[in-house]
Amino acid sequence: MGVLSLISEYVQSLWTITVFIAVLVSCWGGVAHAAGGPSLTPQQMQQAFSHVVFLSHVNTVDMPIFPGDPTPEFKPLFNVEKDGFALHSIMMGEHSGTHWGAPSHFHTDGATADKVPATSFVFPAAVIDIRAQAAKNPDYALTLDDVRAYERTNGPIPEHAMVIAFTGWQDRWNDPKAFFNADADDVMHYPGIGIEATQWLIKHRHIGGLGIDTHGVDPGSDETYATNTALLQDNRIHLENLAGLEQLPPKGAWIVVGGIRDAGGSGSPATVLGFLPAP
Repeated sequence: MGVLSLISEYVQSLWTITVFIAVLVSCWGGVAHAAGGPSLTPQQMQQAFSHVVFLSHVNTVDMPIFPGDPTPEFKPLFNVEKDGFALHSIMMGEHSGTHWGAPSHFHTDGATADKVPATSFVFPAAVIDIRAQAAKNPDYALTLDDVRAYERTNGPIPEHAMVIAFTGWQDRWNDPKAFFNADADDVMHYPGIGIEATQWLIKHRHIGGLGIDTHGVDPGSDETYATNTALLQDNRIHLENLAGLEQLPPKGAWIVVGGIRDAGGSGSPATVLGFLPAP
């Protein structure tokens, strides 16, 4: 890589982090002020982060799709050689690939994708590693004991956090059959987040959302969607089908979520960025 390329890459990275800092100061400062807590200065933010990582899968036509959801289609409509520019038509469900869900996904009176405030897309991250439990039991649901064990090591989960269950299911992404792990009766078996832990996190830690590297914050076998129903209220969101979670430390990182703000939408495919703390 040449010197000019290195300089260009550095400037682009610095610009990305600077923009994030500005957004974070604006969004989180408002949240902290409303909660009566301290807000960070731009200088403190700049010193706090080292680099940025992707936490979302790349969308493809053969990625795992929840049963009944539309099959993704990516059609080239224009190309550079013929038309002077490239453009694709994209068709996929709101909850396909790495995605977020708005409150309206489970509540008729909940905020739709275009009504969720900007502060609901920027979070401190708390990553709870339950890979060992999920490897032994595909129906494992993160428990309140798991949350308490996390806090004994890492301290209290911060207000407005995105609490992420790291199940290891991200490694199954390229094998849809293994990812959904359905039995002979078409009941899916993948790990999730238990309702007791969810309710406690909402009541006592005032979380901003729940994230997971499976296709649902509810375990695959839970057709009542108890965790989703409890979570998706008051501008909280979920993040599902996350990727690259091994890049995140248990605490100290921040998450920024992008997507499409469709009028009346129940969620959106997402590009999720993790801002890692400085060493």
